Amino acid sequence: MKQTTTILTSLLVATLAVTAVAQTTEKSLQTKCIMAEDGETITIEAGNFHFLKSISLESKKNIIIKGAGIDKTIISFKGQTSGAEGFKISNASNITLQDLTVQDAKGDAIKTMAVEGINFINVKAEWTGTPKKTNGSYAFYPVSCTNVLIDGCVAIGASDAGIYVGQSKNIIVRNCKAYHNVAGIEIENSLNAEVYNNEAIENTGGVLVFDLPDLKQKKGGHVRVYNNTIKNNNFANFAPKGNIVAKVLKGTGVLVLATSGVEIFDNQIINNNSMSTGIVSYYMTENPINDQGYDPYPTNIFIYNNNYERAHVRVSAKGRLGKIFRVKLRLGKDVPHIFYDGIANDKIKDYETTRNICVRNNKNESFINLDAAHDFKGKSVDIKPFNCELPKLTKSSIGRK
Repeated sequence: MKQTTTILTSLLVATLAVTAVAQTTEKSLQTKCIMAEDGETITIEAGNFHFLKSISLESKKNIIIKGAGIDKTIISFKGQTSGAEGFKISNASNITLQDLTVQDAKGDAIKTMAVEGINFINVKAEWTGTPKKTNGSYAFYPVSCTNVLIDGCVAIGASDAGIYVGQSKNIIVRNCKAYHNVAGIEIENSLNAEVYNNEAIENTGGVLVFDLPDLKQKKGGHVRVYNNTIKNNNFANFAPKGNIVAKVLKGTGVLVLATSGVEIFDNQIINNNSMSTGIVSYYMTENPINDQGYDPYPTNIFIYNNNYERAHVRVSAKGRLGKIFRVKLRLGKDVPHIFYDGIANDKIKDYETTRNICVRNNKNESFINLDAAHDFKGKSVDIKPFNCELPKLTKSSIGRK
């Protein structure tokens, strides 16, 4: 009995010691973030750290927060008791977060707001275990930022989007991996984005380019998506009900919603079993539009030089869109790679010729115009009206090499 008591006491002391170390490290890091001078590098040594509170950095310039490497410096927020994010960075300029892993935040893993020059380099943000709707919405969440670089990062398990950039300008997302998220990579209401050399694999939807209503920055565009592997995005949609991405159909490779000025080229778009690439208006969401300044139509979309491959299977029957595809369209297993909803803006003269939806020179190219505005009665697989070419977008120059 005495020996058992001694063992239990030793275990309790060890547990308290580990907790004390974690709290000290958390407090120390937060203090460094508060006290940091402009131009300072804050280093976090290798190890597994358990934080119970968010780490915030505000109104700083030229700060680097640097760990020892992905899966070498691991900061877990599992059981977080304070704060909605893991890391929150706001009202700052030229901030770099690099070489570490962030796990199991209560809300978003890493959120940045109103930052001029935000760099995520070699950072993993994830929720461990089976993906579920109670996971945080976003792994990487820069919003209302300018000059955004997300390079060599990994996003896993987000219940909305793994790598998300919203209402921002001048963006590069490259060399990243996103898997087991609802949306792998999402560019939303953002201008001048380069999305290239990424892997979006085993999400519900691989890459989304959206413009949504009721946001301060109304219009995105000048988005180039190229040299990516967008593969096997057939993961069950686990987004909470009410989220716009809860409507994304399992088996979606690339989805362009209501955005103008998008190029999708030189990608490997493979085995996304429902919709390899979709071009749709906001009306396909069946949500009401109350924002008078919002344009719900996609225009100036150019899809070319992609490699399409697809298993010979039926589309998913999940959700409203799945039921439409299975019941209304009756596609069977002969599912086209590229979907266009065909909804026209009747207020614009000659809209049919000015919408500029162009599809050309894709390997294994196949296409369907859904004619969704007329209950799909005039659906057509004739690609000839869309076999056109647009002036190519210039590569965004945002001071990144």
